[in-house]
Amino acid sequence: MAPPTDLARTPLYEVHRRLGARMVPFAGWDMPIQYSGVKDEHLAVRSAVGVFDVSHMGELDVRGASAVELVDGLITNDLRAASDGQAVYTCCCNDQGKILDDLIVYRLASDHVLVVCNASNHDKILDHFRGALGDRAALTDLSAATALIAVQGPDAIALLQDAYGAPLSSLRPFHTALFELNGTGQEHRIARTGYTGEDGAEIFCSNADAPALFERLVAAGAKPCGLAARDTLRLEACLRLYGNDMDENATPLEAGLGWTVKFDKREFVGKRALLEQKANGVPRKLAGFEMMGRGIARAGYALLDTAGNPCGVCTSGSPAPSLNKSVGLGYLPPSMATPGAELLVDCRGKQVAARVVKTPFYRRPKP
Repeated sequence: MAPPTDLARTPLYEVHRRLGARMVPFAGWDMPIQYSGVKDEHLAVRSAVGVFDVSHMGELDVRGASAVELVDGLITNDLRAASDGQAVYTCCCNDQGKILDDLIVYRLASDHVLVVCNASNHDKILDHFRGALGDRAALTDLSAATALIAVQGPDAIALLQDAYGAPLSSLRPFHTALFELNGTGQEHRIARTGYTGEDGAEIFCSNADAPALFERLVAAGAKPCGLAARDTLRLEACLRLYGNDMDENATPLEAGLGWTVKFDKREFVGKRALLEQKANGVPRKLAGFEMMGRGIARAGYALLDTAGNPCGVCTSGSPAPSLNKSVGLGYLPPSMATPGAELLVDCRGKQVAARVVKTPFYRRPKP
């Protein structure tokens, strides 16, 4: 079957092709799934440094005297408690408390907010914010003009310090600032964030700057990595994937993201529904499990109790290259979503033993 011809391309598309990436459709984009191989790329990020093209993500710019307050009313975390230059990871919910998307929201100034949303939810979140903000703040969609490059791994900050000639090690996790790339006059926004469970940063730059920057980082030693390694890395770190581990059928409390819900802040969309669920208890919980028998859990596989009765569904699953085992996430009844609970995974008709474990599956070593 020929690949779709209407896929969007990031400004790094030609770079990916030159570097030998295998391209696949993803959320309407033609994206690199892998270069040298999933395990090779995964372990490079865990041991040294990898670089990812995440330019398919959406970026929404909100400005105005009430920008922080208005955006705060649309998310579960507390943006008003953040300082200028600080980011928060958060959920954006509907009135029923169900997750429209998970976001990283940057408070750039008291009147300036940057919202990063998932590619698959760009249009939905853009419409949601437009409808809620109205003419009370200026909302600009920067997505088409913005490239986003993630540099991840224990050597990521050192590599970026060399490239930018700036003390990026002083940039705290979940903070952002502007830096000039050595010898270019190009100023880029760098955020100490990521989606791999490792230290690192994400670079916001213009489409025009992106190809040379990406190749410069590769030449400096960063291994180019695709979406497949990004997925195994984030799963080991138990970072949720929208569309798999959460969607508009799940609340943050069910998805294990209750820590992002600040009930003590003022009214926000979904607060009343979430307070009610908190009081009554959740009907299911997202739990992490490891495979005890030979088999790999995949999204959509049925989860069974030890008697073979259906009790949930796997939302994400794969081998964990850093751990030499296979792991997964899935929704289970609260009584089963506790470490030590035994279950079975229906792997294409074969029932394979598994056990609920404490998450995340992987934590990076302390320096």
